[in-house]
Amino acid sequence: MSEAEFASSRRGFLAATTSSFGLAGLLAAGCAGQEGAATTADGGPRKLKAAFSNAGRQTTWCEQGYQTAMLWGKLLGIDITWIDGDLDAQKQRAKLDLIVDEPWDFCCFQANQIDTLAEPARQFKARGVPVISMDTLLVPREQLRDAGVWVQVGPDHEFMGETSARYLFEKLGGKGRVLHIGGHSAHSGAQGRAKGFEKALADYPQIELVGGGVRWCDWSKETARNTFEGLLNQETQPLGGAFFHNDDMAIACTDAARGTPHEGILLVGIDGQKEGLTAIREGKLAATTVNPTGLIHFTALAVGQFIARNQEKVDQVPLELITPGALVSKDTGNLDAMFYLSDPRHSLV
Repeated sequence: MSEAEFASSRRGFLAATTSSFGLAGLLAAGCAGQEGAATTADGGPRKLKAAFSNAGRQTTWCEQGYQTAMLWGKLLGIDITWIDGDLDAQKQRAKLDLIVDEPWDFCCFQANQIDTLAEPARQFKARGVPVISMDTLLVPREQLRDAGVWVQVGPDHEFMGETSARYLFEKLGGKGRVLHIGGHSAHSGAQGRAKGFEKALADYPQIELVGGGVRWCDWSKETARNTFEGLLNQETQPLGGAFFHNDDMAIACTDAARGTPHEGILLVGIDGQKEGLTAIREGKLAATTVNPTGLIHFTALAVGQFIARNQEKVDQVPLELITPGALVSKDTGNLDAMFYLSDPRHSLV
């Protein structure tokens, strides 16, 4: 991707994010006058009840998503029950099995793994409860509506992987030896990020991927660090860079190359929340591509409350809403803007 394309992507992201300020400002006023099932006996808007779950608050991205849902739920008068995924697909499934019979107006879920939440989603569908899938595909895309998912809200994972990888390859001058540290192999987002990396790699014949291909680390900072250190010890020739599927894993490895032949290695990630942005500002990460957890959780919440308050039908809702993301580095010119938008007091990116 050229610098011009990066700039265009960045402008598009900022424009889209700016428009979310207008949307946020209109939400309370826009839905307060709706009549129907989401009103009290006197015709006023009643407080909606929503269930939220993401992969696990142990990760920075998910924690920020939690903060977003709770912030905007309070502002919009929505009673949110949080069911944490604990970074364990089976635990998340078991927790949702326990709440399928409760009176929800809508539910928003990010699955730990594709397919694991399919059965609870079908049970919500049978009860007429709209389910919104966030980030990770809850089931394969062509099965979303059959499984009870009204809309998929999330980023273009392949784009994010390709964008960070291309930045890394260009910074290396189009040649060098690199590592690929992945998230979870059964996570549709990680699969997309790996595909984006491979797409970029195909355009740089002098970039050599070492380490036996993508090394899956299950989003674990400890596993990523151990894997990264092991690869550094195996390689006697200097490594130029490493691509990580999220900033948390990359940050865990920022000092691992100190005192080794790989001390100048460049690290890039994906997510673009405060910790990753701080690492860029401090020179520990070269770049990240924003996976806007605030915008994703906010959009899911906003769409869900409109569905409930307006009594919308599933065929009135688009199957997929793609959230924009931008490359962020010291030289892209958007670092300060991203710090502001990702602040937990705003939770817009």
